[in-house]
Amino acid sequence: MNIRMKLAVVAAFAAALPAFAQIKINDSVSVTGWTVGSYQYTGTKGSAGNLDTSSDSFNVDAAYLAATITPTKNVTALVSFYYKPDTEGGINGAGEEVTLLDANVAWAATDTLTITAGKFLSPLGYESYYAISDNMISLANQQFLAPIPGYHEGVNFVYAPDKTTSMGIGLVDSLYGANAASTEGDGHLEHNFGTEGYIQYTGVENLTLWLGAGYDSKGGPQDPLHDVYVVDFWASYQIDKTSSVAVEEIYKDGGDVAFGVSPTNKGSNWLAYYQYNFTDKLSSWFCFSGEDTSSLGAVSGPRYWKASISPAYAITANLSVKAQYSYTKYSNFTAKDANFFGFQVAFKF
Repeated sequence: MNIRMKLAVVAAFAAALPAFAQIKINDSVSVTGWTVGSYQYTGTKGSAGNLDTSSDSFNVDAAYLAATITPTKNVTALVSFYYKPDTEGGINGAGEEVTLLDANVAWAATDTLTITAGKFLSPLGYESYYAISDNMISLANQQFLAPIPGYHEGVNFVYAPDKTTSMGIGLVDSLYGANAASTEGDGHLEHNFGTEGYIQYTGVENLTLWLGAGYDSKGGPQDPLHDVYVVDFWASYQIDKTSSVAVEEIYKDGGDVAFGVSPTNKGSNWLAYYQYNFTDKLSSWFCFSGEDTSSLGAVSGPRYWKASISPAYAITANLSVKAQYSYTKYSNFTAKDANFFGFQVAFKF
C-alpha cells in the first residue's frame, strides 16, 4: 500500500471513531482520548568522515485513553493508558507498547491548595509531552540534553492564592526515569529522589510568565554519581486574535544525554515560537530553536540551530491534519545538517 493510500486509511478510520467515542459515562466518570499517526522523513548529511543517511516511517505514533473519576466534589482520580508501537521505539525503549501512564488522586484541600498523589507528569517544559498537543510533529529542543522530564511517582502540591498566581512543588521518586521522556520514575527513594517546583503569573493581560526548576539526586547510567539540576523559563503572549508568540530557555547540568552522546551532559536549550491563525481552521507555527551542550570539563559538545514551519488544519473539532518542514544545522557532531518533513493526522475526543 503506498503512502497516499495509507494516509487515506488513517483519516477514514479516525473520521469513523466519533460514532462510538463516549465522553461522559455518568455524573462521576468521563472518558477522553486521542490517537496520532504520521509519515516522517529525515535526510541527514554527514560531517567530515561520516556518511549521508536517510530514514522514513509511517506509523500510528501514539494513542492515549484516560478516565477521570470524581467520587466527591473535592476528589478527582485520573487513570490513563498510553500506546506507542515498537516501531516508534516503544515504551521507555524496553520493547513494551502499552503502559499505565497517569494513576493519581487529587484532593482539593482548600479553595487554594490541591494535593495530588500517585503517578503524574512533570510540569516542566513549554512543549507538550503529548503528541496531540504539540505545536509541531517533532519537538524543538529535546535532541541531545533532553532536559524535560516525563512521568514519575510522588506527591505534588499546588497553591493558587489568587486568579493570577499559582505555584507548585513536587516530591518524587526521581526527576528522570530510564530516560528524559520516560513514562515512570525509578521507583525508589532510598538511593535516589527528585523534587521540582514552579511559579506561574498571568497578572498582565494576555501574558503568561512561567519559571520552574528541578533536582535529581543521581544521574543515569552514564553519569550515576553526578546529581542533576534543571532550570526552565518560558513566556507566552497573545498579540491579538490571530497571532501569539512564545519563548523558552532551559539549562541543565548533569545526568545522561539522548542518543548516547557522551560526555555532553550539560548545556542549554532555547526556542522562539510564532503562531498565526489565517482562518478559524487554518493556522501555522513558525519556530527557531537551538541547543548548546558541553561536558563537565572543557570539551565542547554538539550544538545545533533549527528552523521550522508547521501549518495545521482543523477538519472538524475532533480531526485535524498537520505538516512540518525543518532544517537543522549542526556543529561538533557526526551530522552536518538535516532536512525533516512530516505529515500528521490526529484524532481526539
